[in-house]
Amino acid sequence: MLPRLLIMFTAVILVSVMLMLTFFALSTRQAQVDSRISALKLQAYDIAYLASTSSGSRLETFLNYGFSATQQMLERKLRAVYEEYTAYCLVVERNGQVTSYYSDVINQNQELSSQWNPQDVTNTLNRVLLGEEVILQTQGLTGPMFTVAVPWKQQGKVVGAVYIQTAEQTIQASYTNLWQQAAIVALLTFVLAAAIAIFYTRRLVLPLKKMAASAGLMAKGLPAPQVDNTGFAELNELSNAFNHMSQQIQDTETTRKAFIANLSHELRSPMTSIQGFVQGMIDKTVRPQDTEQTLQIVLDETKRLNHLVSGLLNLSRVEAAETRLETQLFNICELIRLVFITRIQPLEEKNIQVITLFDQDELFVRAAKSQIEQVLINLIDNAIRFTPNNGQIKSVVDIIDRRTLAVTISDNGIGIAKEDEAHIFDRFYKADQSHTVGEGVGLGLAICKAILERHGQSIRLLPQEGGAAFQFTLERAADNGKR
Repeated sequence: MLPRLLIMFTAVILVSVMLMLTFFALSTRQAQVDSRISALKLQAYDIAYLASTSSGSRLETFLNYGFSATQQMLERKLRAVYEEYTAYCLVVERNGQVTSYYSDVINQNQELSSQWNPQDVTNTLNRVLLGEEVILQTQGLTGPMFTVAVPWKQQGKVVGAVYIQTAEQTIQASYTNLWQQAAIVALLTFVLAAAIAIFYTRRLVLPLKKMAASAGLMAKGLPAPQVDNTGFAELNELSNAFNHMSQQIQDTETTRKAFIANLSHELRSPMTSIQGFVQGMIDKTVRPQDTEQTLQIVLDETKRLNHLVSGLLNLSRVEAAETRLETQLFNICELIRLVFITRIQPLEEKNIQVITLFDQDELFVRAAKSQIEQVLINLIDNAIRFTPNNGQIKSVVDIIDRRTLAVTISDNGIGIAKEDEAHIFDRFYKADQSHTVGEGVGLGLAICKAILERHGQSIRLLPQEGGAAFQFTLERAADNGKR
């Protein structure tokens, strides 16, 4: 993964640098051309001004000595333009006759005069005589040439044109050094960016490789090490989520193993009892007068097995995501009373007092009635089991807000030890192991939690001195069920 990512990042950086360098080269060339043309145009207007103040001398006058002051200035100007811009100048009259030029340049560089195309000069002159500025790019004998032509006026009339011509090479030389410097800067930028990319890519990829290795361990059912944070916010979120997932998977695996161990234990105990008593009856080791008592024990153990299987089926059915939740409106206060009525026999046997405290006699909720009834049955059965004779069970329904109700089932029994509080909603976990051997299978509270989570609600153990109190929430019906 690391080499491929580095190659991709390096290619992106290289393409970006090349695009920037190309843009810089093109823009620099155009800027230099525009700057040089503007400068030549300004020089052409200066020469036109000097020519207009001249007495109109001809070529032969320039070849002789004894110039006027203006002519000497014009000669110096022509020389300065050549020396500064490597450009050759012509001053052309309306009839096309060349009036002024830098004669020393022609004497030293005879090829310059051959760069001028008479047809181009004639065509350009016609436009300049109309008062236009003309800029041409032509192909000379030695390569591309730039020509600037501006009007030459005397007494407000156009009497000719000033031409300045320079080779593209002279302009190119002005920005060649810039290109070389830009290329060096681009190279250094690429190297620096590539080094930074390598450094940060390693920091990005290494945690991903660790995650991949951890995922491989998790796939084999082995514990996976935690992934360290990298300093990148996005990767930190990913690593935190991965670590949370890894911990959840390990917890789930631990719960699964404990579930299988507990299930095996819960199944083995009654089956061992049934097998032992049935074998005793077959072997005649059970006396005939004890047969009825033995069969009663076998029946109790089968009921215990049936209760265990029913609990597992209920838990599986509740947790099944594809099972549709059939909700309806019903009065939760009435449902609580009905569940207490169905448990009237064990309540009377232990002389347990039942107290109901409802904010209103009729409080409607929207939920799956049969499942909420199962929650109430499990909580009330647990309360009855752990409440001593002459004890008390209290049921409270509070209005939390316009959309939520809270139902609390509490008792004054033996309570729940601190070390058991974190596990009471786990499957097969029984906090009463030392008090009620053989009673319950440790699925009641797990079923309650699963049912309420399917409803988008919660259940929790409330802190209480003496006894235990469980509170769960329900969705309160709008307008309290009124139509």
